[in-house]
Amino acid sequence: PTPPQRPSPQAQTYLDELITIPKGSGPGFSFRKLWAFTGPGFLMSIAYLDPGNVESDLQCGAVAGFKLLWVLLWATVLGLLCQRLAIRLGVVTGKDLAEICYLYYPKVPRVLLWLMMELAIIGSDMQEVIGTAIAFSLLSAGRIPLWGGVLITITDTLIFLFLDKYGLRKLEAFFGLLITIMALTFGYEYVVVQPAQTEVLKGIFLPYCPGCGREELLQAVGIVGAIIMPHNIFLHSSLVKTRAINRSKKEEVQEANMYFLTESCLALFISFLINLFVMAVFGEAFYRQRNEDVHNRCVNSSVSRYASIFPVNNATVSVDIYQGGVILGCYFGAAALYIWAVGILAAGQSSTMTGTYAGQFVMEGFLQLRWSRFARVLLTRSFAILPTLFVAVFRDVSQLTGMNDLLNVLQSILLPFAVLPVLTFTSLRPLMHDFANGLLGQVLMSLITGLVCAINVYFVVDFLPTLRGLGYHIPLGLLLAAYVAFVAYLLWTCSIAHGARFLARGHHSRFSFDVTLN
Repeated sequence: PTPPQRPSPQAQTYLDELITIPKGSGPGFSFRKLWAFTGPGFLMSIAYLDPGNVESDLQCGAVAGFKLLWVLLWATVLGLLCQRLAIRLGVVTGKDLAEICYLYYPKVPRVLLWLMMELAIIGSDMQEVIGTAIAFSLLSAGRIPLWGGVLITITDTLIFLFLDKYGLRKLEAFFGLLITIMALTFGYEYVVVQPAQTEVLKGIFLPYCPGCGREELLQAVGIVGAIIMPHNIFLHSSLVKTRAINRSKKEEVQEANMYFLTESCLALFISFLINLFVMAVFGEAFYRQRNEDVHNRCVNSSVSRYASIFPVNNATVSVDIYQGGVILGCYFGAAALYIWAVGILAAGQSSTMTGTYAGQFVMEGFLQLRWSRFARVLLTRSFAILPTLFVAVFRDVSQLTGMNDLLNVLQSILLPFAVLPVLTFTSLRPLMHDFANGLLGQVLMSLITGLVCAINVYFVVDFLPTLRGLGYHIPLGLLLAAYVAFVAYLLWTCSIAHGARFLARGHHSRFSFDVTLN
């Protein structure tokens, strides 16, 4: 077998701008250096704050109160562990996960992986479109129809491309601003609602769920699917390449890993707080609320025009992004509704960056294709807008927000196609050398992979009884067989990377080689 050849210079990503790291005045931690490394982690954390996450948070609070806050905490910790592997791969090798996949996997598996990531990116972009359309509808008091809000999202791609011309640090600052807006808006709702702090702390740190049933379990599973996004792992492994690091010096690589991880911990802590604000607000104010109670409260509020969306019955209110904003307006005034809409708008806009950059990186890495940023945005947004526009025109907002739930499930199903490759290559000693995963890291990440696969099995088992007729079961069975076969292939290559060299055959013997750096 021949060693893997590195891509030609023309195949490098367009993020050619490198941020210089200042020299430290001495040993020890330097805030000046941390500031130079700050950026990639906050861009990565945007995926933890998209409209899909917000909807999962508010539904969880409305269904389970504070009982599942600990699931949110540990899902964020699991996400951090996955991002840590992405950091190490990018810092140590100087290549992102998609480029490494191109070098080591045969053609068919890497094309399939690319297709899976494109599907995840389009799904994420659809959530951004949905969130932005709902935000515009709420901010305009319904004057902008949902389909109009969907069409407006075309313009935000132009804004993004405009900002992109001003350099990487400016772009990082802009998305830092969007995160700040989300923290302030959702934090305002938290202060207004005033959840019981003792109960919130219990929910975060005591991992139990008394009286929970199938509905609560589905919400807990949905949190994991919403928090950890597959394409985000590919994105982060590429973003860390924007810092100038001398990879021939082990000390510099260790230092970069440490500062990037510190920044990611800070970024994900902030994203956890924002998600916590949303879940705690709906857990305090709307846990097991009845439709009739909400309807009567809305009729007598300053936003009474929305009362008709809640039927007058004793059923538990079903909450989504749209209804969540309306309920806040009914109970806490119109200001709460509009501030909620601004937060959702910021969450939707920030998702644009994640999808665009991740799409560019996976296309360049897997296929060695260089497209202009405009062409890349146009491709992703076209696939995202068409189905969303169709639902917005011919259905109502409940179907539109219902798509968010489906897209969260999709992200969870596609997660093994990112977690398994990053675990494989960070455990590959010929590639990572002294920075390869240790035994504890391998065991921990293997358990996380097993958890993700178990969650997906649960989704499938729960979904199958809802299908009636052989016409559905046959194609679903074929898709399921193909899915299991591909996951089994990735597990096989992961075993080779973990030391089972006797399993290597043909092309996979190159797992014994390193990648030559520039």
